[in-house]
Amino acid sequence: MATRATGPVDTTPDIALPGVILGVGLGGFVDGIMLHQVLQWHHMLSGTDSDNIGVRYYPVDTVPGLQMNTMWDGFFHVFTWTAVLVGLAMLYARMSHRRRSIWTSRALWGWLLVGWGLFNLVEGIVDHHILSIHHVRGGPYQMWWDIGFLVLGALLIAGGWLLQRGARRIHTAPARSAA
Repeated sequence: MATRATGPVDTTPDIALPGVILGVGLGGFVDGIMLHQVLQWHHMLSGTDSDNIGVRYYPVDTVPGLQMNTMWDGFFHVFTWTAVLVGLAMLYARMSHRRRSIWTSRALWGWLLVGWGLFNLVEGIVDHHILSIHHVRGGPYQMWWDIGFLVLGALLIAGGWLLQRGARRIHTAPARSAA
């Protein structure tokens, strides 16, 4: 028999960190798959002709340049894949040790959105603005695309935070023996 908790429950020690790490990995996959591969708006080193750290330029319209950019896109995907695996392992460990209570999906989805938003903010600030090794989409409006990426990250964090705050924990009662 399951009973519902009556108020917001602090899920921070239980699933916040695994949820955020999963969100970072999944948000990175969305970025890498959609922006790098499907839309081909940028690659990891596609902006190094005007970067802030002096990385050699690898133009994406040449075979050697595309090979180097594709390799660095692959390293990026290894990072995001590792984040997903670590997040899943942490979530599994925490769930298997607390079998008496479970969380509504709001909590996990909220923390995933927070992680995705953190990915956008960190990756956007570091790669797009500080290092300037690539931009969301090059061209005359590239600064607006980069700012939009950061705004989306902030909105994901805010929405995820609000979503997980309303989560409820379901407490399961121990099985009763028939007497």
